Amino acid sequence: MRRAILSVADKTGIEDLARALQDSGWEIVSSGGTARFLVSKGIQVIEVSRITGFPEILGGRVKTLHPKIHGGILAMRNKKEHMEQLEIHNVTPVDMVVCNLYPFVEAAVKPGATIEEVVEQIDIGGPTLLRAAAKNYRWVTVVCNPERYSGIIEEIKANGEVSTDLRRTLALEVFAHTASYDTAISSYFASVWPGSRSQLDEDLVLGYRKAFSLRYGENPHQQAAYYEPVIEGNMPSLSGAQIQGKELSYNNINDLDNAFHAVWDLGSTGCVIVKHAAPCGVALGETAREAFDAAFQGDPVSAFGGIVSLNCEVDKDCAEAMKGIFLEVVAAPSFTQDALEVLRSKKNLRLLALAPGDAFDALKDQPCRGSGSCEPGFRESSLAGGYRMKAAMGGILVQEKDRLLPDCEQWSVVSKRRPTPEELRGLKFAMTVCKHVKSNSIVLARGCKTVGIGGGQPNRVDAVRIAIARAGERAKGSCLASDAFFPFPDSVYEAAKAGITAIAHPGGSIRDQESIDAANAHGIAMVLTGKRHFLH
Repeated sequence: MRRAILSVADKTGIEDLARALQDSGWEIVSSGGTARFLVSKGIQVIEVSRITGFPEILGGRVKTLHPKIHGGILAMRNKKEHMEQLEIHNVTPVDMVVCNLYPFVEAAVKPGATIEEVVEQIDIGGPTLLRAAAKNYRWVTVVCNPERYSGIIEEIKANGEVSTDLRRTLALEVFAHTASYDTAISSYFASVWPGSRSQLDEDLVLGYRKAFSLRYGENPHQQAAYYEPVIEGNMPSLSGAQIQGKELSYNNINDLDNAFHAVWDLGSTGCVIVKHAAPCGVALGETAREAFDAAFQGDPVSAFGGIVSLNCEVDKDCAEAMKGIFLEVVAAPSFTQDALEVLRSKKNLRLLALAPGDAFDALKDQPCRGSGSCEPGFRESSLAGGYRMKAAMGGILVQEKDRLLPDCEQWSVVSKRRPTPEELRGLKFAMTVCKHVKSNSIVLARGCKTVGIGGGQPNRVDAVRIAIARAGERAKGSCLASDAFFPFPDSVYEAAKAGITAIAHPGGSIRDQESIDAANAHGIAMVLTGKRHFLH
C-alpha cells in the first residue's frame, strides 16, 4: 500500500486530493489541524503520533520531526541497505508528501503584528518535509501548490502513480518555494532589525514573487514577467494599482520606475514625463494642471507616447489637459471621479493609483506658496531606502539608490558673479532632475520647470548641445545642471552662446579652472556641488 503524508496550512482542495488517494488505495498520514479536517470529511487518517510513538509537543511545534517519518521519505528504493534499515526499524516508505507552509508573509505584513506573533508563523517541520521529499524526487512525489492537485489526481486515476517528469517539476517548485519562504523571513528581520546587517551582505538574498506575466519584454521575441518583493518596502505594489487601460508592458514599467522616483524627489506639486527611460519634461506648479502643462511644454515632441507621473491628485482640469495628447501611462496618488470620467474615453490609456506610503500626506503639508513661487522644497525622498540591481557579466551589480538631494548650502560659488536667488532655485531644481537622466546628463531649467534635457551621450559637450537644441530660444536665461564635472571648457562655451546664465556641476576635474575662467569671461555664475550623480 502506498503512503502519503498530508500536512497543509491552506486546506484549499485537500479534501478532493485525499479522497482520490483513499479511493485509489493509498494510506493517508496526517497530524494536527489537517488530520482533524480530513476526519471531519469522512476520510480515514493515521495520526503521525501513532507512527512515531511520540505525541505532538511544544504546542504543536514538534510533530513530524522524527526518523520514522523522514526515514520513510528519504530512503532510496534502489539501495538495499536503505530498505533493510527501514525493515529493521519498522519504517514504512512514504510515496507522497503534500505540504504547504504557515502563512508567514501574511503575518509579517499584517498591520500591527508583533515580532512574537510573526515568529510563531515560521514553519519548521513543513520545509523539512518538503525538502526531504524533493531531494528524493525519484521515488517521492512532493506537492506544495494546491493548484497541482487536479493534475496529480488525473495521473493517479489514469496510471496509478505520478510520472517522473511531473515529480521533477514538483520538486523544482518546492526548492523555489522553500527558498522564497526563507528569503521572506530574512527580509522581514532585516526590516525590523535594520542595524543587525551590514550595508551589503556577503550573501545577496532576493525575495521576490511574480506579480504578473507580461506579453513580452523590451521586444516581442523576449519573454518577461514582473516580480515584487515578498515583504514589501516603501514602494507601492503594481498589483491592483491599475484603474483602466491596456495591460502594462515591460517598457511601461521600466519607464514608470524613472518617472515615479523622479517625481517623488520633488518637494511641491510636480509632474515628470518620461520617454524611453529618460525624463523629457519635469515641472512644479500651483496645481496638477499647471505642473503637467509646464512639464509637457518642456519637450512636447518627446512627450508623445510618454509616461506621466504626478505626486498630487489628478483633477478634472488636469485630465482635460491630457485628453488630447497621446500618452501611454498616467500615475498619480489618486484621481477625482470627474477626472476619471474625462479620461474614460481614452480606453487604452493606463491609469495607475500609486503613492509611496505616507508621502502623499507629507506632500500636502508643503503646499506651494503663492502664484509663481513654487519652491523646490526638496527633502530626503520617502523612496530613499533600498538598492538598485543590474545584471552584468552573468552576475548582479548592487548599489544603494542615489538618495542624495541637492543641498545648495553645501555648494561652493567659484565664479566672480554669485548666482541670484532665482538662479539658485533653478539650479537646485535642475540638479534634482539631473540625477534621473542617463549620463552624461545635462538639464536646463527656468524656475522650476525644465526647458531642455540632454543625456545618455558618450561625451558631455554633445549632451549640452542636445539640451540647448531642445530648449531653443528658451535656453536664454536658463540654468544648467550637469551630473559630473566638465573635462574641458567647451561645454561652458556652448552654454554661453545659448545665453545660459548659471551652471552647477560637481567639480573635480584637473581642468576645473579652465571652466571657471570660461564662466567668468561670459558673466556666468558657477557653483560646485561636490556630489556626482552618474546614472548608467
